[in-house]
Amino acid sequence: MENARFQDDEIVAELSYRAARVRCVCDGTLKAHGTRSRTQATTTTTERECKGVTMTDACETAILTYLASSPEAKIEDTLTWAADECKPPLDHLAVVGSVKSLLVDAYVSASDITASFYTLSKEGQSILADGSQEMRVLVALVESGDGLTMPELQEKVGKAVCKIGMGNCMKNKWAKKDGAKLVPQIALNEVADTVQTELKALSDANGIADGMDDKAIAGLKRRKLVNLITRKSFCVTRGASYAPTRVKKAADLTKEMLDSGAWKTTPFKEYNFLTLGEKVGGGYLHPLLKVRAEFRKILMQMGFDEMPTNKWVESSFWNFDTLFQPQSHPARDAHDTFFIKGPGSTVSVPEDYYERVKTMHESGGAGSIGYRYDFKREEAFKNLLRTHTTAISSQMLYKLANQKGGFTPQRYFSIDRVEGMVADYDLSLGDLIGTIETFFNKIGITQLRFKPAFNPYTEPSMEIFGYHPDLKQWTEIGNSGMFRPEMLAPMGLPENVRVIAWGLSLERPTMIKYRIKNIRDLFGHKVDMARTRTAPVCRYDATA
Repeated sequence: MENARFQDDEIVAELSYRAARVRCVCDGTLKAHGTRSRTQATTTTTERECKGVTMTDACETAILTYLASSPEAKIEDTLTWAADECKPPLDHLAVVGSVKSLLVDAYVSASDITASFYTLSKEGQSILADGSQEMRVLVALVESGDGLTMPELQEKVGKAVCKIGMGNCMKNKWAKKDGAKLVPQIALNEVADTVQTELKALSDANGIADGMDDKAIAGLKRRKLVNLITRKSFCVTRGASYAPTRVKKAADLTKEMLDSGAWKTTPFKEYNFLTLGEKVGGGYLHPLLKVRAEFRKILMQMGFDEMPTNKWVESSFWNFDTLFQPQSHPARDAHDTFFIKGPGSTVSVPEDYYERVKTMHESGGAGSIGYRYDFKREEAFKNLLRTHTTAISSQMLYKLANQKGGFTPQRYFSIDRVEGMVADYDLSLGDLIGTIETFFNKIGITQLRFKPAFNPYTEPSMEIFGYHPDLKQWTEIGNSGMFRPEMLAPMGLPENVRVIAWGLSLERPTMIKYRIKNIRDLFGHKVDMARTRTAPVCRYDATA
C-alpha cells in the first residue's frame, strides 16, 4: 500500500511539474512550486527545457494534465477553459490546434461547440454612445426652431451624420424640405430612437439575438451596424489512447532505429492503405511537343506524307548545290555552318544529277544564265551538319522525278521545322496561299498577311505574318515560295511541274494560339517548369 501511495504521489508531482513548464512557457518566467522540490541544478535544467517548449507543446501538456485528474474529467468548452481556468490564459487558436493533433492519435475525444453572436461595428458603437444619425439630425432641427439649411445642418452634426440622418428623417416623415431649409415635422417626445435601443439590447445580451425581432436584426445588418460572428470550440474528454504524457509516433523506419534496435519499442503511425500516395514525378511532354504532334495530325489529314528527316549529317551537294545556292554564298561560311572533319567528304552522289547541277551553276539553263563560276567538286562533297530540312526536300523531289513509272503528284512535310511542299502540274502562287491559309485556319489563326521576300531557291517568295491579338501586332510566322526552275530542271521533273514550299515556325503559331505574349514564357532558361506539367493537351479543329 505504501509503495502504491508513493507511486501516486510521484505521478501527481510529475503532472504538477509539467503544469509548471506550461506556465513557464506562457509567461516567460520560472516560479518555484512547492509540489515538487528540485535543486538549483534541476531548476537550471527546467529553464533549458522551458525555452525549447513551443506553444503547441504547452497546450497539449495543459490539456493532458487537466484530464489526468480523473477518468471523468472534461473540458466543457475550450474557449472558456483557455481564458478562465488556465493560469496564465492560453491562446484559444493554439488550444484548438492541439486538440486536433491529439485527436489524430486518440489521446482525446472531442465534440464541436458552435455559437453565433453579433458584435457592433464602429458605426454601431458610435450610435450606441451618441444616438442614431436620424435622431441627431431631428434634435438639431428641433433645437433650431424653424429648421436649418443643408450647410447649417452639416456644420452642426457633421457631413457623415447629415448624409445618413437626413435621408432617414425624411423617410420616417420626421422632417421635410421647405425651400432651402429642412424643417422638423414631429416633436422629440413623440419619437423613440429604436436603432439605439436595439443596439443596446443586443449589447446587453452579449451579442445573443435570441429574444430580438428578426426584422430588427435584418435592419441592423443592412445598415452594417452589426457583424455576425460564428465561434467554434470543443468539449474535450479522454480518448481511447489517453495517457498523461504524449509519445510522438514515428512515421518512418530509419537506419538508426535498425542499428540500435529502437524499432522494437518505438510506436509507429498506422498506415492508411486507402489514401493516395504522393504524385509520382515522371516525364512530361513540353507544350511545344504537344503542339507539334497536333500539327503532324493536321498535315496528314490534309494528305501529306512525312519525309524521313533522321539523317543529321549531309553533303554540301544536297544541302546547298541542289538548291541552286552558289558555292560562294555567305551561308556556306565556316561561322554559319558546322563542317565535319571525319569523314570530311561524302562517298558519292548521283553522277548524272551532279553533272546537270554543275552545268546549271556554271552556265545556266531553263531560261537562266547560271552563276558563271567554276563549280568545284571538293566543295560539293564536303560533309556538314544539315542546316535545314529543305536538303531532304531536294532528295525527295529527285527520287520523285526518277521513280519507276515517272513523276506523280505528291505532298511532303517534315515536322522538325514544320516544312512542307506540294509537287504537281501547273501550280501557282494562289495554290501556295490557299494551302497555307487552310493549314492555319485549322489551328485557329485566321488573320494572315503575305509579304514579298527573297530566298535563294524560291521565286516568287513570301513571308507569312499572323496577327497576335494580345500584342496587337503582326508577327512573322513563316516563309514560303515556289522552287526555282534552276533547282527543278536538273532533277528531271516534267517542264510544267511546279513545286510550292514553305517553312513555318512552331513557336510563334503556338504563342498566337495560346495568347502567350513573351516567347521566354514558352521555352528557355526562364520558363516556369510547372507549365510543362500542367499544360493542357493541344487540340485543334481539324475539320476547319
